[in-house]
Amino acid sequence: MDLFDNGPQVLVPDAEGGIRYWPGFVGEAEAEAWFRALRDGCHWQHERRPMYDRIVDVPRLQAWYPLHGLPPGLPVAAMLERVQAAVPGAYTSVGLNLYRDGNDSVAMHNDTLHHLVPGEPLALVSLGGTRRMNIRAKAGGRALGIDLQPGSLLVMSHASQLTHEHGIPKTAKAVPPRMSVVFRARPEDVPRGRDPWGGAAGHGRERAA
Repeated sequence: MDLFDNGPQVLVPDAEGGIRYWPGFVGEAEAEAWFRALRDGCHWQHERRPMYDRIVDVPRLQAWYPLHGLPPGLPVAAMLERVQAAVPGAYTSVGLNLYRDGNDSVAMHNDTLHHLVPGEPLALVSLGGTRRMNIRAKAGGRALGIDLQPGSLLVMSHASQLTHEHGIPKTAKAVPPRMSVVFRARPEDVPRGRDPWGGAAGHGRERAA
């Protein structure tokens, strides 16, 4: 895949922009400052959930906030301003995942469609260590692997959630902590101040990688 000086890599094309990747969205120093501020300032939750006949740990830490009620001291507003300049959208919430090491992961999935506004993008900023994301068409075929670098931006169209899945696999390699910060547009009927999967803010199942 070629790198373009003034635009993203197009990983999956579609009529809404598809899945696009900006490897150098922000500089190294700014990305590191954002990572430290969010790592130390977010209300991280460790969720457990049923799977088959047992209760299992979700293999990552999570936080979620509505954009109209962000805690003071977090750099989310500054991040959103940068995202809006690159990919304008009606974003209303931010979900964060903290992958502490190579044992933390998220299975292949698409975002829950009825909790997204049709036509609006999902914007994912990666911070901390580099981790590989796999993207696979639901129709089958070989998965595409993309190494999400710190300070990068990955944007997925709403339409791509109908056609493709994405996930962060475990790795046996020693890797530093990695964080995803995902901006989404939620429908008005999603309760404000609460996670759309039924938990309080900061205690939900934000799934994008």
